[in-house]
Amino acid sequence: VIHNSADAAAAVVDVYVDADKTLNDIAFRTASPFVNLPAGVQIELSIAPGNSTSVGDALLTVPVTLTENETYIVVADGIVSPTGYSPAPPLSLQVYGLGREAASDPANVDVLVHHGSTDAPTVDVVETGAGAGTIVDNIAYTEFQGYLELASGDYAIEIRDETGAVTVAAYELPLQTLGLTGQALVAVASGFLDPSMNSDGPAFGIWAALPAGGALVELPASTARLQVIHISDDAAAEEVDVYIAGSLSLDDFAFRTATGFIDFSAGVEVEIAVAPANSTGVGDAIATFPVTLTRNETYVVVADGIVSPTGYNPPQPFGLQVYGLGREVATSSSNTDVLVHHGSTDAPTVDVVETGAGAGIIVNNISYGEFQGYLELPTADYVIQINNEDNTVGVAAYSAPLATLSLDGEAIVVVASGFLDPSMNSNGPSFGLWVALAAGGPMVELPTATLGVDDFDTTKFVMYPNPAVNEINITIDIAGADDY
Repeated sequence: VIHNSADAAAAVVDVYVDADKTLNDIAFRTASPFVNLPAGVQIELSIAPGNSTSVGDALLTVPVTLTENETYIVVADGIVSPTGYSPAPPLSLQVYGLGREAASDPANVDVLVHHGSTDAPTVDVVETGAGAGTIVDNIAYTEFQGYLELASGDYAIEIRDETGAVTVAAYELPLQTLGLTGQALVAVASGFLDPSMNSDGPAFGIWAALPAGGALVELPASTARLQVIHISDDAAAEEVDVYIAGSLSLDDFAFRTATGFIDFSAGVEVEIAVAPANSTGVGDAIATFPVTLTRNETYVVVADGIVSPTGYNPPQPFGLQVYGLGREVATSSSNTDVLVHHGSTDAPTVDVVETGAGAGIIVNNISYGEFQGYLELPTADYVIQINNEDNTVGVAAYSAPLATLSLDGEAIVVVASGFLDPSMNSNGPSFGLWVALAAGGPMVELPTATLGVDDFDTTKFVMYPNPAVNEINITIDIAGADDY
């Protein structure tokens, strides 16, 4: 017997066979072990509240006649309360007559699937990890779909609507990792897709009942790894609140701050909403972005651009830039892996040139909003120069002291942030290069360095007198001018 009624009024129940209390205080999402019951005669199965005193307290009584030497699975689903749940199908017992206590092949795991979520639609179950495709087709509330005889392994499943077009939820099915080889289990859809319409009851999930009984095992949701970096230079977004699927996830998230890598729902569309600091709810959002991440992948997400309608030129719109091949550590412990992102709204397309060790152009023609994939650099101290896109004019130069900062083995994100011309952008922060570490926290500013001598033609200027005592005079040959 599996208790799957998500109604708070049935959180704990007793099970009677005729007038005898056979199972005492069975909690929601708990299963009994297999027990022997009389066969060949009609018996009454009754569900009563926990700590009941007799079968007279029953919430539900169902007459059944069991066949000798057969094995049964009985699931209690549905709603007891008269109000507070929508929809509210009544408490009922679903009986499956071809149950198994062990897998039919000791090398397999046999999985019986049951739909017990009162507000979930008819769904398909699609296996995506091994590419098996649709393994359960059009299963509706209260239905079973017979045993899947699965080779022992770890799988991934998506719950989709009956058209197969919309993914409702995605889960891992780690049969081998959980040591379930040779077992027969029951996977039940449990809880509410919309708890807010169901007395804020337990959320939807897939839970497994094992033959030995006890607490059901929750299948873990499929996840990706995600880091968020805030570099929107607009004063109106100096601090923001970030909502994920309607829930506040980052409170007062500051400009030039990064999260560490976090687990994020994968395989399903999730809305990321950005709201002003101290917002009262997701309804205050200034921008909302639907995202669908791939399970087991790692992402870097950068928030950049302008929120305000005036005061910034050019007014690049606020947005999330998503990089889908993120790293939490370097591919080699002796390297530092560097992902480069251009997030300066008024900076042109540029090259990045390494001048300290003479490596030359390391990033070519990167424009606003773009990433250029990881540079796998031996951990050392470098000097980098930002040049215009034809690599003829130096814009700025910076030290990149990877060794001094002890970044060996680290994967970092270097972003161009701030304005080349703050006067045209509400006197906002000046242009610079900033580093987000995988651990998150305030970003690290790269110190400025001297522009390379290749950017100056020494034949075009004269210094005098030489040697100088108190003053030095410099004359510069301006291109196109007739005189100094």
